[in-house]
Amino acid sequence: MMGSVKMDTSPEKIDDHQSDEDGSPLSISHPDNAQQSIQIQTSDRVLTKMHFTPFRSHHGWVFFFSLLGITPLAERLGYATEQLACYTGHTVGGLLNATFGNATEMIISMYALKNGMIRVVQQSLLGSILSNMLLVLGCAFFTGGIVHYPKVQVFNKTAAIVSSGLLLMAVMGLLFPAVLHFTHTEVHFGKSELALSRFSSAIMLVAYASYLFFQLKSHSNLYDSIDEERENNGEDIDEDDVPEITKWEAIAWLTILTLWVSVLSGYLVDAIQGASDSWNIPVSFISVILLPIVGNAAEHASAIMFAIKDKLDITLGVAIGSSTQISMFVIPFCVVVGWIMGQPMDLNFQLFETATLFITVLVVAFMLQEGT
Repeated sequence: MMGSVKMDTSPEKIDDHQSDEDGSPLSISHPDNAQQSIQIQTSDRVLTKMHFTPFRSHHGWVFFFSLLGITPLAERLGYATEQLACYTGHTVGGLLNATFGNATEMIISMYALKNGMIRVVQQSLLGSILSNMLLVLGCAFFTGGIVHYPKVQVFNKTAAIVSSGLLLMAVMGLLFPAVLHFTHTEVHFGKSELALSRFSSAIMLVAYASYLFFQLKSHSNLYDSIDEERENNGEDIDEDDVPEITKWEAIAWLTILTLWVSVLSGYLVDAIQGASDSWNIPVSFISVILLPIVGNAAEHASAIMFAIKDKLDITLGVAIGSSTQISMFVIPFCVVVGWIMGQPMDLNFQLFETATLFITVLVVAFMLQEGT
């Protein structure tokens, strides 16, 4: 597909480089860490699925194999972020998981926005929020509850309330342009909601920056209260937090994997319409269901893993934090970038989509009120 994809990943070549005569792994500068890092990141499922990317005779196959290639890369992106989070606190770790977990969605959105596919951008980001709040969070709570039954898992109630408030603010930002559009009261139809969307996006970006300052600096102690209480009770909550790779190796892999995702995302977006026509699948289904599932592979794996380890604060930081970041940062950022590109990207997500998001946020907010 591109020259950068042509890499020799045949099993024979991999074995020659990674094993010596007795079958043990070869050493690479750091015998225990660097070589293990390469083995972990270049696992068979990643390299095998990346073989499919050169098939481009039909749009449907290009879309399918690009989607298949992005899936393991997104999962490995989550793993590298998890390793980097081992060197930080739980709050920063959850933020890192949410940020790099959303890298796939942001890259796909940028390519789609560049091609003028505004509805694809809106629907994929909306689907990602719904997927994180319903599918990812639900699976994490369900798995953690089964593993730790009959123990009651707890999480930081303050952090959950703040995130729920930000999500409600984001819903209001999406609701006003939709209501303005469907009331038909404006003189210049389509112009008022675009101007309102750009103004609201600027406010939402400032609000998210203030939230980060609140979370990481001014009131960071509020986000560590549950962990401190458990440590005072004599619970060892960090016994499994042993990183398998070094901090700089994790950063290097995050950079490499993000570049690969960027390459495949370009082919994925270019093939969406053709795949929809050849498979007779609506573009809305691809945007709301398929793209978010692939993009949320990292969050899904990380949230379930941390729930199994009884670390619901990080689970909420990944699932709810990811939804908050998409609604308060990624969506407004796309509006601003679309403004720069000359694309009429706005916050009018249509009434049905906005109502669905509003109901979802209310349900999750009520569910998180008790802190258990």
